[in-house]
Amino acid sequence: MKEIDIPPQLISWTTDQTLLWNKIKSFEIDDPQASLAFSDRLARENGWTLDFALRAIDEYKKFIFLICVSNLPLTPSDQVDQVWHLHLLYTYSYWKELCGSVLQREIHHGPTKGGNQEKSKFNDWYTRTLELYQQYFGYSAPADLWPSNQKRFKPEKFQRVNRDIYWLIKKPFK
Repeated sequence: MKEIDIPPQLISWTTDQTLLWNKIKSFEIDDPQASLAFSDRLARENGWTLDFALRAIDEYKKFIFLICVSNLPLTPSDQVDQVWHLHLLYTYSYWKELCGSVLQREIHHGPTKGGNQEKSKFNDWYTRTLELYQQYFGYSAPADLWPSNQKRFKPEKFQRVNRDIYWLIKKPFK
């Protein structure tokens, strides 16, 4: 007999979760006094449009919320992870304002140690993250910011390249 997949139920938010989400959602990551805003830097460093960077920031906030309401480890998409990496460089904003004031707890970033066991672990955590996203927000995470596990964990070779001195030509898809 084939097992039937039952779609996850939408989780009813507690009052504390609603308050937390509202605090996270209203957290301003861009410094209005900076000549280069966080969102502008994020877009520039990743080759994204400003609109895409702003959407990635919104998804980062959802991920931070999910970490706070889950007692299990979670894994972000690469796009959300890029927001997280950059936010960690803004130490005052991340540690004092977000973690200290908004969340009132520390959220540490734990990178992989490498190897097949780690790959499997993070793959499972990513699946869990997407399931929780659906359950808490009531819809699937946007695929352009939260790709499938197959795309998320496809081996890639990332390298920072100064586009002022190098030309980049995108390879055609195979």
